[in-house]
Amino acid sequence: MSKLALMNLLGQCTPFLEAELKTRGQSAFRGRQIAEWIYRKGASSFAEMTNLSHELRALLEENYSLDFPQITAHHASSDGSRKLLLEMGDGEKIEAVHLPYEGRASVCVSSQAGCAMACAFCATGLGGFRRNLTTAEIIAQPLLAARESQGQIPTHIVFMGMGEPLLNLQNVLPAIHLMHDEMGIAMRNITVSTVGIIAGIEKLAEQKLQFTLAVSLHAPEDELRHRLIPTSTKTRVVEIVRAARDFVQKTGRRVTFEYVVLGGINDRIEHAQALAKLCKGWPCHVNLIPWNAVPDASLEGMEFHAPTSNELRRFRQILEESGTAVTQRVQRGADVAAACGQLRALKRDPDTQNINLVNHLN
Repeated sequence: MSKLALMNLLGQCTPFLEAELKTRGQSAFRGRQIAEWIYRKGASSFAEMTNLSHELRALLEENYSLDFPQITAHHASSDGSRKLLLEMGDGEKIEAVHLPYEGRASVCVSSQAGCAMACAFCATGLGGFRRNLTTAEIIAQPLLAARESQGQIPTHIVFMGMGEPLLNLQNVLPAIHLMHDEMGIAMRNITVSTVGIIAGIEKLAEQKLQFTLAVSLHAPEDELRHRLIPTSTKTRVVEIVRAARDFVQKTGRRVTFEYVVLGGINDRIEHAQALAKLCKGWPCHVNLIPWNAVPDASLEGMEFHAPTSNELRRFRQILEESGTAVTQRVQRGADVAAACGQLRALKRDPDTQNINLVNHLN
């Protein structure tokens, strides 16, 4: 049988593996062992599963596969961040970033190859949408990141890489359960970011899972937001906020609003005041992301530029004085193109390699 036709055990949960092994005349315990090798010990082949008999490993090799994406580029930053460019079986490329901190490690994962949301300032959006990632392709990212970082198991996951997670919930939700149930990552340490897919937010609220929801708002009023995110024209800011408040009510989890600060575009006093009004009286907080350049990003012929330190300080002060909780994202991995879509873009177009790079995760 062709390897391509074999069932990939990567992306399968322990109960499934237990049941599958029983159909082969094996103990359910063997399924638990296989799950531990994949998700806890980082095995990428059946040959590494040394506490299984030679006969069982041969049976696995004959009837199943353990297919990971291929690492085609690996860049280490001076700050310890590591960015991986991964190639899927069909040639599509995605990115994952390992971000070490004192006492913890975060992995930024992609949920799609490319992105259909077309945010004007986003490197991934400039490349267009290709397809959804499978559950196996999603869970492979933190596993590969851990392997390439000397086994440093991630404590935090952020769905802030390539793609819109809420447009691929059929694969993102099972991956979240694998991260929690199989890898042992606390649900509260998983963050799912969305540009504001209301139906998806409502579905997540019904799940009542304890992860963090991050909404990429970027503007407090509709006209400007529709210019920054052309695909958002059917969604109003007040509707997004209403869905976010409902998520908080049903899950008890605070929502984060991501806000890329674009100098002279969305960083004015009236923008800060409007944003503060949206956040008043309920548990949310704003994460400010000062902008840096990405290839070819512009809005109606006007090039984006970073806010000045005074503009950024003023914007933050207005929010804080209104009682809004505010954080400011720290730049990580800039010297290895650690912003989503950039390593992929650089590999495709060498002429962009000297462009200044955007901020990544805090």
